[in-house]
Amino acid sequence: MSSITQGITIKVKLDLQHIEDVPKITHTMEQYKQACNYISEYIFTHGFQLNYLKLQKEIYNEIRVKFGLKSMMAQSAIRSTVARYKTVKTQLKQNPYRFQDKNTKKMYHVSRNLEWLDKPINFARPQVDLVRNRDWSKLANGNLSINTLEGRIFATPICSDNFDKYFSSDWKLGSAKLVEHDGSWYLHISATKLIEAVNTEQIAHIVGIDRGIRFHAVCYDEQRKTTFFSGNKARTKRNRFAKVRAELQSKGTKSAKRVLKRISGRENRWMTDVNHCLSKTLIKKYGKNTLFVLEDLTGITFNEDNLKGSTESRCEKRSWAFYQLEQFLTYKANLNHSAVLKVPAQYTSQRCPKCGCIDKKSRNHKSHIFRCKCGYCSNDDRVGAMNIQQLGVRYVSGEKKPKLTA
Repeated sequence: MSSITQGITIKVKLDLQHIEDVPKITHTMEQYKQACNYISEYIFTHGFQLNYLKLQKEIYNEIRVKFGLKSMMAQSAIRSTVARYKTVKTQLKQNPYRFQDKNTKKMYHVSRNLEWLDKPINFARPQVDLVRNRDWSKLANGNLSINTLEGRIFATPICSDNFDKYFSSDWKLGSAKLVEHDGSWYLHISATKLIEAVNTEQIAHIVGIDRGIRFHAVCYDEQRKTTFFSGNKARTKRNRFAKVRAELQSKGTKSAKRVLKRISGRENRWMTDVNHCLSKTLIKKYGKNTLFVLEDLTGITFNEDNLKGSTESRCEKRSWAFYQLEQFLTYKANLNHSAVLKVPAQYTSQRCPKCGCIDKKSRNHKSHIFRCKCGYCSNDDRVGAMNIQQLGVRYVSGEKKPKLTA
């Protein structure tokens, strides 16, 4: 039986035992942030050197002297900065620059790399990465010991989940990130677990999921049952956020910019909660041994050339966190002995699930009706979910890379 390693992030609120520990934390986080920005500028001006060992040799001593970081913190600052650049490098690669020739109207895609950055990556939020059993540890009394530049502090962990279960032999805890939000302190701890991977012989349910704005998800399963998860309430709330943003942006004052930053964080947290709740609902509804099939939206930008509707609609689709839902569903499925399969998005909204005919004119974007020449008619989002589910069936039947072709 094959196994996979699944990682999660445990978010723990800290109850500090002494008020005088607050300046120690803030000073440590600020120095660490400045060190990361210094390393980021060094990487930017030295040909994007992302080799950790070479960077450590070149700037480790300088960082320790300039920012007063301890040994492990200096090493963590280098690792964190390199990791951020590698993430941005992947994002640039997955999202090429697109432009249209004014004369021929032809679209062109140009691959991007770190050279496209016009300035170093900025670490704006004070934080510090801590190595387990060196910079942070759990004591016998249940409290956490956290290292700062002025010595160790102690805090009581407050976790919505059973915190002690992650210290069992099943979980391997790694580094932790210390952050602050609204005057409270949090420790984000990375944890990994070796779990049994589900294979095709164990699959009991195959669920095709079409993601969107009008419906966050439309699911179609092997029993020909369709479930719609409405996005109307979320859409109304997002429109309110957009209206407030537009009013604040038109003012352009310093206070307006501060409010913009605050509501941006609030909106992101709300979107995260929506995706968490939806992914949890899907896992609970379909149970173990389920194959969730999603469209691979990598590289899809929802620009004017591939998106219908108003400017407001295009803005909604660009900003909605489709990838985040995929991430949440993937790790929760893995922990529930299920799996997520990504399939090509091409033709999933244009193909008739009954006769197999592909015609983009069959879909009416205004009425949200799919009507094929063969007479088949249904909701367009449901048709997309049906086609996605059929690709999942082909995968379970032995086809390694199923896709729809014209």
